[in-house]
Amino acid sequence: MIGVLIYPDFQLLDAAGPISVFEIAGRFAGKAPAIRMYAVEAGPVRSSSGIETFAYGLRSAKPVTTLIVAGGEGVTAAASCKTTVAFVRRLASRGVRIASVCSGAYLLAEAGLLEGRRATTHWCRTQDFMARYPDVKLEPDKIFTCDGGVWTSAGITAGIDLALALVAEDHGDAVAQNTARQLVLYHRRSGRQTQFSPLLELKAPNGRFDALLSWAREHLDQALTVEVLAERVGMSSRHFARTFIAETGMTPSKAIEKLRIEVARAWIESSSEMIERVAQITGFGDPERMRRAFIRKFGQAPQALRRAARDAKVPLPTR
Repeated sequence: MIGVLIYPDFQLLDAAGPISVFEIAGRFAGKAPAIRMYAVEAGPVRSSSGIETFAYGLRSAKPVTTLIVAGGEGVTAAASCKTTVAFVRRLASRGVRIASVCSGAYLLAEAGLLEGRRATTHWCRTQDFMARYPDVKLEPDKIFTCDGGVWTSAGITAGIDLALALVAEDHGDAVAQNTARQLVLYHRRSGRQTQFSPLLELKAPNGRFDALLSWAREHLDQALTVEVLAERVGMSSRHFARTFIAETGMTPSKAIEKLRIEVARAWIESSSEMIERVAQITGFGDPERMRRAFIRKFGQAPQALRRAARDAKVPLPTR
C-alpha cells in the first residue's frame, strides 16, 4: 500500500502528482495499488489552496509499504509535531520505503532519516534547510535523490519524476515510460538533472522572446540561425541580435546552444538512444560538436555522463 502523509496547509500537487503516477502505472502493471492519505487527525485536511481532502488516522497505516511525505506551507508546524515525526521514524524503522516531495524533506530530517545522507528540497529553501540540518548532504540543484533507500525530491513537479523513478524500481522502465507518456510529460527527467531550466533563465521579465525560445526548444533539429530567429519575430537580423543580447544577456547562438545542451543531456541520461541520434535530434548534427559543448559545460563527454547516470541508478529489487 502507498501512503501519502499530509497536514494542514500541505501543497495539493505534492500529493496529487505522485498519486496520479501510481494510479496510471497500476493500469500498465496490471495491478492497481491501494493508495491512502494519512494525517494526525482523521478526516478532512485543508491544503494551502483551501481545498480539503480526506485523510485516515496514523494508527491505520500498518499496511503501508511506501510513504510519500508532501511538502507545503504547513511543513514547519508539521515538522514540530512530535506525533507526526515519530510516525515517519516508526515507519522507516520497520522497513517502509520513505520519500518526500519538496519541503517534505524537513519532516524526514526531523525524523533523523537524512543524517549523513544526500538529499534535496525546493531550491528556495536551501539556505534555511542547510542551517537547520548541517549533517545532511544537501544537493540543492538536483531534481531528486536516493540515498540508503530514502528518497527526496525538489518542488512539486519533481515529485512526479520521483514517483516515476519509484515505479521503475517496482515495475521496470517500460511501465515508467508508458506512465510518463500517458501523463503527456515532455520528457521523463532523471534525478541528476538540475532544478534550474535554461529556458527559464533565458526568459526576460518583459517576456519579449518567451514564445520564440519555447518554439526554438521544440525545433532544435532545425538550423536555428540568427536569420531564422529574427524572421520568426519579424525583425531584421541586426536589430534582433542587439535586442536579444540586451534582453537575455547572451547572444542568440549561445542561447540556442544552452537549450540544445539541456535537451541533449536529458536524452543521454534517461534514454538508450545512440549518441549520434541524440546529436541529430537536438540539432548539434555532428556528435563531435556535441561532445565539445558538453566538455565546455560539464567537463565530461556525453558518454561519461551516460555511464555516471547508469551507475547512479538504483538497482531493481529482487522479489
